[in-house]
Formats: sequence, structure tokens, C-alpha cells
Amino acid sequence: MDFDAFSQAHQHQWTRLAQLTKQRRLTGAEADELISLYNSTATHLSMLRSTTPDPARIQELSVLLAQARSKIVGARSSTFLSLKKFFVVDLPAAMYRSRWWTHGVTLVCVLIAIAFGVWVATTPEGLRSMGSEEQRLDYVNYQFAEYYAPGFDFATRVFTNNGWIALQLIAFGITGIWPVYVLLMNAVSVGQIAGMMTYYGEAEQFYTLILPHGFLELTAVFMAGGVGLKLFWVLVKPGRRPRAVALAEEGRSLVMVGIGMVLALLLSGVVEGWVTGSNLLWWVKILIGAFVLALFWAYVYILGGRAYRDGYIGDQDEELRGYQQVYA
Repeated sequence: MDFDAFSQAHQHQWTRLAQLTKQRRLTGAEADELISLYNSTATHLSMLRSTTPDPARIQELSVLLAQARSKIVGARSSTFLSLKKFFVVDLPAAMYRSRWWTHGVTLVCVLIAIAFGVWVATTPEGLRSMGSEEQRLDYVNYQFAEYYAPGFDFATRVFTNNGWIALQLIAFGITGIWPVYVLLMNAVSVGQIAGMMTYYGEAEQFYTLILPHGFLELTAVFMAGGVGLKLFWVLVKPGRRPRAVALAEEGRSLVMVGIGMVLALLLSGVVEGWVTGSNLLWWVKILIGAFVLALFWAYVYILGGRAYRDGYIGDQDEELRGYQQVYA
């Protein structure tokens, strides 16, 4: 196909489609023309993608078609449907694809935390690593419990801090080093504190104040670290896909997961701000935390599994992805 001749032959249709899309009001005839031009331009885009790929032109027509489709179906309806598809299909599918990375990271971090917890609780060297006797008693008797002060300010502070950690894990995941470092430090810290609290007979207080929000909070952090490491692994071993294609696909999916992690951490912040430090019975608090975590994984496995089996991978729609390199 002669790309220049093809573009010259159909440029007037694309220009007219753009004009009708930007026009505030349409007559009946203009609405019919808009639909007809939308269909023909979609055909043109398909032909260009399969025969004469030009990234700039394909991206231009993809955006034009997306705008025209919004004009045809209505902005409000399009926005609602897009949000519904995002939360029911794209987001859970992206998290579902990352489930094994999340489970793997969770297992490794839990084992590391247990190892350091046992070390601190059972050896003099481990206990001394947590500071002097006075510092340890002050933390166990006062600082640990006082940290979990219920309220909006505390929930906001916790959400901001955890969101920043998750953002680092995702943004610098491609390095392969930063996620390992952050996850390792987090696992070691939690394990050491658990060991110290256990040594001084405050294990019940530790788990009562950690588990209600920690179930979901730590899962969100582990998933953020998992998708970051997954992106690094795609860089190292892209499989049958060209490396650029694999990184682009996984990168867009990673952004999806990042949004999901922000929402999950927001929910865990609410639990931490109003449940963890509340006067509820300890088993009620833990039950609430476990229930929230169960809802999270039900969302991932039920909606995400169904979307994945239907062919969705948590990527953007074809019109928004633009030109994609063709490969065997």
C-alpha cells in the first residue's frame, strides 16, 4: 500500500470526522454522517495497522476514534462504562496476573520476618540489636501502643507513608534492586519488633495491633513489590515477545496495579485509623482485618480470574494503546 496516496485519499474523511466530533450540536443528518465516518475510519485504521504501520498516524487515528466514540455514545455514558470496565475487568485482571508474584514475595518476606523474630526473641545478640534495655522497655511499654492512635489524622498519615512505599516499589521495580531492598528491610523490621515484643511477654499486644490492618496493608505492599520485580524479570527474560513490547504491556498493567494498591492502602488506612486502635475486642479487630483481606482476594480471584479467562490482561484498550509492533 502507498501510505501517502492512501492518506491523501482519505484525509478529507478524517478531517470531517474531527470536525463533527468537536461540534457541540449535531443535526440528524450530521449524526448519521458521524457514525458512517467513524465506521470507515475504523476500517482505515485496521488497514494501516496490518499493511503500512506508521506509529504517528495510527496514534492520531486511534485518538480520533476514541473521541468520536465518546461523542456517539455520550460522554456520561462513556465515562461510566469506562469506569465500570476498569474496576470490574481491567484492574482485577491485572492483579490476577500478578497473583503468583504476590504470593511468592509474601512467602519469602514472612519467612525472613519469622527468622529475625526468632533470632531477637531467643538470642542475646538479637535482643541487643534492638537497642539498650531502657530503649527496648520504653518501646514495648509505651511507644508501640501509643503509635496507633485512632482518628482521621493517623489514618491519613499511615496511608501517605504506605502509599509512598508502594510507589517506590512500583516506580523503581525495573531496577530489580530497590524492591528487594525495601521488602527486605520491611520484613526484617517487622520480624525484629515481633521478636522483641514476644521476649517481653507482649506478643498478644503486638499481633492485636498489627494484624487488623496488617493483613491488607502488607498484602498491598507485597503485591506492589511483586509487580515491580515482575517488570524487572520481563526486562531480563521477555519470552517470545520483543523486549520493548513486553515492557510496554507489563508497564501499562503495572500502572493498573498501582492504582489498585493505592485503593487497597486507603482501605487498610481506614482500618488502621479506626479499628486497630479502637476499644473493640481483640478478636473482633482481627476478624475485621481478615474479612477485608478475604474481600480483596475474592475481588482478585473471582472478577480477575473471570476477566483473564475472557482474554483481558489488564492492558489499555486497543484505541489507547496506539501502534503496536507486529511480531511472530
